Amino acid sequence: MGIDPGIAITGYGLLEVEDSLSPRLIDCGCIRTSKREKVPDRLATIYRTISKIISKSDPQEVAIEEIFFSKNVKTALSVGQARGVIILAAYGEERKIFEYTPLQIKQVITGYGKAKKEQVKYMVEKFLHLDQSYSPDDITDAIAVALCHYYSRKLEKLSIVSNNG
Repeated sequence: MGIDPGIAITGYGLLEVEDSLSPRLIDCGCIRTSKREKVPDRLATIYRTISKIISKSDPQEVAIEEIFFSKNVKTALSVGQARGVIILAAYGEERKIFEYTPLQIKQVITGYGKAKKEQVKYMVEKFLHLDQSYSPDDITDAIAVALCHYYSRKLEKLSIVSNNG
């Protein structure tokens, strides 16, 4: 499971992975909260919804995008709070948690750490043979996090095998 955290919109993407096959998108979507709600209520919504999604879909591992440095301190703080409740939800469901920076995600998905959103979206669609685009971008970003995790773990396993063999 990949998650793109945010206080207004949190995207998620679930991949199914079988040993010999490429990953397959099985579910994706976003959690929206209203600016009219108080921050604790918004965070509670994110927490409860992520907990339900994890409980229902039963992913083995959860990958989440790390906070990037932002010029807007208020935005960075609210994203940090959302990340916190998401990590708590995954931890509460006893899942392994992995974190990736935006640079790492873009590097794995496009081969270039400073790729634009459109390039990431294009590559996500190509990797998963998607016949549709997902909106808002937070959904595609979450799928990219999941793909980044999949390919990072695959490379890690290959490295272990080659070092032992």
